[in-house]
Amino acid sequence: MKIQWYPGHMMKAKRQMLEDLKLIDLVIELLDARAVMSSRNPEIDQFANGKARLVLLNKADLADDRVSAKWVEYFKAKNIPVVLLNSKDKSSKKRIETEVMEACKEKIERNKRRGILNRPVRAMVVGIPNVGKSTFINMYAGKAAAKTGNKPGVTKGKQWIRMGKMLELLDTPGILWPKFDDEMVGEHLAFIGSINDEIISIADLALAFLTDIKERYRNLLESRYGVSLEEDNTKEDAVKDLYKIAKARNCLKSKDNYDYEKSARIIFDDFRNDRLGKISLEEPTLEKEGEGLGEE
Repeated sequence: MKIQWYPGHMMKAKRQMLEDLKLIDLVIELLDARAVMSSRNPEIDQFANGKARLVLLNKADLADDRVSAKWVEYFKAKNIPVVLLNSKDKSSKKRIETEVMEACKEKIERNKRRGILNRPVRAMVVGIPNVGKSTFINMYAGKAAAKTGNKPGVTKGKQWIRMGKMLELLDTPGILWPKFDDEMVGEHLAFIGSINDEIISIADLALAFLTDIKERYRNLLESRYGVSLEEDNTKEDAVKDLYKIAKARNCLKSKDNYDYEKSARIIFDDFRNDRLGKISLEEPTLEKEGEGLGEE
């Protein structure tokens, strides 16, 4: 599937972000722990050049723990501070505060030498649509400071949120980039809900999803739907697998006419809401180590 989605408001949001970066000490980048490299806007490195950085692997509670541990090592090897995060769980808050202060230590010390005391760190929170930025900010602030929603495009404009005496966060709209060079990036973003489902054939997307994960997570699929999936992993087998899931979930349009779109929506609803189990779509590999996120 060739998926591209770049609504007009994203260009405007990008221009505003570049302007706001002049006010920022730290860039906090939220990535989806299930699709770490695909959920990373490759333009951020250029935008945030010279700024302190912190990476949060959000929705880590939905990702494969074994794979997430590999991603933590990947970022540590590049000297980039990283925290595994479930933005609905407040237990991460203290760890993030520590990492923020550590990342901005030089800036804070420089201010002290200039006689500027207790100036709050100003951080910009960036990420693609539906990665959980607003939920993270609300968890951190301890109140509904930012609008949230389980679909892309909820945050329309920038929002400053004061986090105690030492931190101010700027929430920004989710921004993609104009073209996905790798077809799989578009698919993975669609799987996790960062691309509007309405522009995609959801049944075709489900076939791509089953083909992508069956080899590694066959047991989770078979357990959830009570079916025996095809032994091989071709697109033809994915069609048969989707038929089996539609039949198991009684997704009928009429007698013996199964509703593949309905069964596809069931699959993605299960995946995105942790009913399938912990699944990661990507692992760090030797081929990817040269991509994105350069050395600090």
